[in-house]
Amino acid sequence: MEVGVCVKRVPQVGGRIVVTPDGQDVDTRMSGFAISPHEECAVEEAVQITERLGGQVSVLTLGPPEAAGQLRDALALGAHRAVLLDAGGREWGPAGTAAAIVAEAQRHAADGAGYDLLLMGNEAADTGDYQVGVRVAHALGWPCVTGIKHLEVTPGRARAAREYQGSQETYELPLPAVISVKEGINLPRYPSLPGRLRAKRAVIEEYQPAWQTEGLRKQRLRVPETQHQQATVLGTGSGAVPALVRVLGELGVL
Repeated sequence: MEVGVCVKRVPQVGGRIVVTPDGQDVDTRMSGFAISPHEECAVEEAVQITERLGGQVSVLTLGPPEAAGQLRDALALGAHRAVLLDAGGREWGPAGTAAAIVAEAQRHAADGAGYDLLLMGNEAADTGDYQVGVRVAHALGWPCVTGIKHLEVTPGRARAAREYQGSQETYELPLPAVISVKEGINLPRYPSLPGRLRAKRAVIEEYQPAWQTEGLRKQRLRVPETQHQQATVLGTGSGAVPALVRVLGELGVL
């Protein structure tokens, strides 16, 4: 079983989001980088599949050379092969990203070891486009299901389930296929020390995909206005009771 997992290097923003002075990007100078929780689960799911059925997990990303760090994190979790598609310092949209992934899938197939399954996170943690998986499947002519929370893979077929408006939808589809998974489909493992050492020594394949322009062009980023709330002290002790009764009356509680 040859499983490919697509991941994206995204900033870890734990506090207030700040935009760069030119309005073109999020200021990440004080942030670390990781892959999204959806994609962490996609890597774990791929590793579990190959542990059951045998085969190889390839993890690939389109990004800067620094994204090799996220690829090595995936290798430490049990992936066997890593591919860096160098973004060339450009910001790629969903159409261009999908085209780069399709080219990698076709190149891998030409090498005689095409993917039986492509797994992705349901959406990127930073842009949330929800498009790449569907675009890749359409270009390859493969079936595609999204938002998956349960997956069973057997040679040649997959059974995928997702939750929708309180019910569960189940799909059976032939392989090869593209499936995007959501956080919660599994519990990602922690990397072991041997896994980290193996990932550190691993050779990462690098390719330069052809740039593809997008139909949309970014003008600028803007942080939305936040509503500031202020607490009012009604008083202390029994002296606050009249004010409390008045507020409860205004709320319609009394």
